[in-house]
Amino acid sequence: MTTTLRPAEPEQRWRGGVRARRFHVCVNGRPVGETTVCTDARFGPEVGRIAALRIDHDQQRRGRGTVAALAAEEVLRGWGCRRIEVSVRTEDAAALRLAGVLGYVVRNRSMLKELPGVPPVLPEGSVVRPMTEAEYPGWVARKRDEYVDAWTGRGVPEAQARAKADADDRAALPDGLATPGATLRVLEADGEAVGDLWVGRSDEDTGFVFNVRVAEGRRGRGHGRTLMLAAERECLAAGLSRLGLNVFAGNEAAEGLYASLGYGVTRVHLAKPLV
Repeated sequence: MTTTLRPAEPEQRWRGGVRARRFHVCVNGRPVGETTVCTDARFGPEVGRIAALRIDHDQQRRGRGTVAALAAEEVLRGWGCRRIEVSVRTEDAAALRLAGVLGYVVRNRSMLKELPGVPPVLPEGSVVRPMTEAEYPGWVARKRDEYVDAWTGRGVPEAQARAKADADDRAALPDGLATPGATLRVLEADGEAVGDLWVGRSDEDTGFVFNVRVAEGRRGRGHGRTLMLAAERECLAAGLSRLGLNVFAGNEAAEGLYASLGYGVTRVHLAKPLV
């Protein structure tokens, strides 16, 4: 039997080279599922995504998903994409296995925690205060450089990483320190600044840790945990019941900290080059 993709709707196009199309997955011309492919608005038209892939239950475990994923990659190659990304729910073990078989590599993970009803207590001697206008420019420049380094270290071209950093800041911090919903804090321990935190809102009841950093020379002393507890306090004060974050693959120390605080992985984000 032959598994193919058949367009289910016209191709959609938007500004900046963003395009998407939904396909039926067909076996001998009969639909047995569907998939959607698109280019990635964050990285530009050279990066594609398999945004969705579904195979009917009675057609699973017959290789339909594998063939459909490979066909979706060919569509993206035809669009000029040089890299492809997928995001998989943690509980979807079959999709994670398929991604591994097809050569996708884990790049980062989304984590989430249901917040307790009572704000956590910060360690004695720790003070969390608002970031000042004088501190903000240096913080932005440092955060941006670290963010770009994190992406380029995982195979993303520098131009794409910088474009994403700029776009993310424009979207999340359009008014700097005055941006509604953006909370930027500095952690002081015994009167000295030892780290900083940026937390905001991702949806109606969920906060998101956009950035957390402990100063070099002050790491390994529990300040990262204190900053995360401070993030929980800020979210609870804003009426939020959950807190999410992103952690890059290979950052075992951060993953261990988040897990110890009760965060669980909700989605795995994978990528591979299209050659």
